[in-house]
Amino acid sequence: MQKEHIIIALADDDEDDRLFFKDAFDELKINTVVSTHCDGEELMNYLHQPETILPNILFLDLNMPRKNGFECLLEIKKNQKFDDIAIAIYSTSSSEEDIENTFVSGANIYIKKPSDFTMLKKILSEIVTLNWQYHTSGLNKENFLLRM
Repeated sequence: MQKEHIIIALADDDEDDRLFFKDAFDELKINTVVSTHCDGEELMNYLHQPETILPNILFLDLNMPRKNGFECLLEIKKNQKFDDIAIAIYSTSSSEEDIENTFVSGANIYIKKPSDFTMLKKILSEIVTLNWQYHTSGLNKENFLLRM
């Protein structure tokens, strides 16, 4: 009998960040399937493919070429097909404006990219084991920004 796995997608234009992200999940030994995408346009093409199994959690970098994370967030929130995807903004930006805009636009959590691999693993473990139903029902500005 196969264990259920958590489907994760990441859109990030930084190749090193994508690699660290995948490596962190490999080391965590959490039953995940991780797909990475180099920009928002590639991500949205992937999500719209009929054969794509939609991710449980989508990590979106904000600053990407072609289509940025904020544009992806708005597009995802307009389509009921994507209602069950938890969206984690995953950015180097700690701008109050970015945090406010993504909160108001329907993202589920905002994560400032960590500077080291150990902290990345800790954050990803926290996010994957989060009770999303509880987290999103009581979503407010205080629990939107992940603080570790």
